Amino acid sequence: MNFPKLLPVLVAGAIAALAQPVERVDKATVDALMKELSNWGRWGKADQMGTVNLITPAKRKIAAALVKEGYSVSLSSDADTVKSVENSKPFGHQMTSTGTDAKPMFAMDTYTIDYHGLVLTHLDSLSHMFYGGKVYNGYSQTEINKSGAQQLAVTAFKNGFVSRGILMDIPRLKGVKYLELSTPVYPADLDAWEKKAGIKVGSGDIVFIRTGRWARRAEKGQWNTEEAAAGMHVTCARWFHQRDVAIVGSDTHGELMPSPVAGIPFPMHQLLLIAMGTPMFDNCDLEALSAAAASRKRWEFQLTASPLAVPRGTGSPINPIATF
Repeated sequence: MNFPKLLPVLVAGAIAALAQPVERVDKATVDALMKELSNWGRWGKADQMGTVNLITPAKRKIAAALVKEGYSVSLSSDADTVKSVENSKPFGHQMTSTGTDAKPMFAMDTYTIDYHGLVLTHLDSLSHMFYGGKVYNGYSQTEINKSGAQQLAVTAFKNGFVSRGILMDIPRLKGVKYLELSTPVYPADLDAWEKKAGIKVGSGDIVFIRTGRWARRAEKGQWNTEEAAAGMHVTCARWFHQRDVAIVGSDTHGELMPSPVAGIPFPMHQLLLIAMGTPMFDNCDLEALSAAAASRKRWEFQLTASPLAVPRGTGSPINPIATF
């Protein structure tokens, strides 16, 4: 990590955090939360879907009723084909048949995707992370092997996601364009946003936390979000569990960086994916959604998304769509 370069933004994040009540969290606390927030066995010993079970047919009908205008917004970043400080494994795009070939008939191309990274919008399925030799619902991590995920594969979500989506726009809450690096988002911020927006997060909702990552990137350039990033403090996991949220998304990986928990680099992933069985949407571009929601003063919408049906896959590139 380039500490001299990052020091000013880390200090800014620390100053912003002083106004917040801070719950000290260490590894023992996270271990306790793994038990407290566990959904293992809640939907049966063979469950593959976790909190996506909360997206019921009734919930989908509620989501459909939110469509008033038919105006849609993508929440996906563009596939980045250039190697950079935040994109060590760029999206590969190779043309295999073109209009400049002899006697062309079709244009064809090949994509090469290493999607579990810091730029491409993707779904983390429940087989993506291990803890104590286990994945969600108590399955052994050895069931995710060289042949792929024998349990909790992304194909559990082949029918896609249709539910009420909610944007929690934390920079707008604080009256800024974006959060500075290493600014924590606390449960109190989520409560405050609900009050400001006049909404209440409930069972089966798909919740997106905006930190303004893409707005900051456009203004100040790229940085490695695994070294420093505004994001959800680990205590937010309990908040999502209490509300029975189905999926959590963010405009980064969702984590506060550096991690607030010594020895645990991705505590939110650990609690959401493994304990709660809550899939995650990483690297969503929430700027267009923020503008659309603000202009309408509507922070809820129908959210649809469909992962690639890859047998034994641990996730998928994804293009979530919000429709107002």
